[in-house]
Amino acid sequence: MSAVTFFTNPTEPRDLPGRVHLTMPAEIDFCNAADLLPLVLSAAGARGDRLEVLVLDLRATSFMDSQGIRLVNDVRRRLPPGAVVRLVAPPDGITNRVLELTGLRRDVPVYDDLTEALAA
Repeated sequence: MSAVTFFTNPTEPRDLPGRVHLTMPAEIDFCNAADLLPLVLSAAGARGDRLEVLVLDLRATSFMDSQGIRLVNDVRRRLPPGAVVRLVAPPDGITNRVLELTGLRRDVPVYDDLTEALAA
């Protein structure tokens, strides 16, 4: 009997002027990070040159390894010029700790609140 793993895809982007909000899956690791990259870039690309802010919502993400960090960096590098990535993560969560330990928080703004990330 083989085990089948189903991965949660990012949610559909919310229709916000100049912004795309994606809720990321419960886990981001070597098993799904490579598959998430084209999904995130496709959602961001749907805005074309009008994209200003891509918000990756990590509030439901309870596990993220170095591949999650790589995913965020790959997304940052491939966004249109002038577009920025913002992250939302609970301050006391494991995901936030990973962002801090890897130093990604220095390069990507991390917000506790989704409304702030979308508005900033």
